[in-house]
Amino acid sequence: MIVTLCTIRYMDTYIYPYREFAAADQKFSSKGTIRMDRKLRDEVRQLHAQVCKALADPSRILLLYSLTDQPRTVGELAAINDLPQPTVSRHLRILRERGLVTADRVGQSVVYELSDRRIIKALDLLRAVIGDNLQMKADLASSVHESLKTTY
Repeated sequence: MIVTLCTIRYMDTYIYPYREFAAADQKFSSKGTIRMDRKLRDEVRQLHAQVCKALADPSRILLLYSLTDQPRTVGELAAINDLPQPTVSRHLRILRERGLVTADRVGQSVVYELSDRRIIKALDLLRAVIGDNLQMKADLASSVHESLKTTY
């Protein structure tokens, strides 16, 4: 079964706008999208949660960004991010289990690389949203500060 992580939620039903979805119990709507049964929906929710948990630690996000340009070993990632090697290994294990990085043995070293470069685009998009939210809060704080200055 191929399940994509890009979903649209509409009235508590998850809709997958992709045709590469293979399941025995496909139900197509009039727009050609696939509606899932409850069990499959719960499995997809669990997959979403697992990926989000992997991205919940700032060190793991740094490691993903460090792998943007080229594959790297644990030692290289530890040096680049100024983290202890055991910590980097632990974070990489979590990222590997969640399917965000892959590991290949090269001689005595294990080299890690991004399993899908789109994760960096997703992280960049999230950073842009966070930046916009911070800007809105800063603008609000500034306007409150200005209104207080004119009031008193």
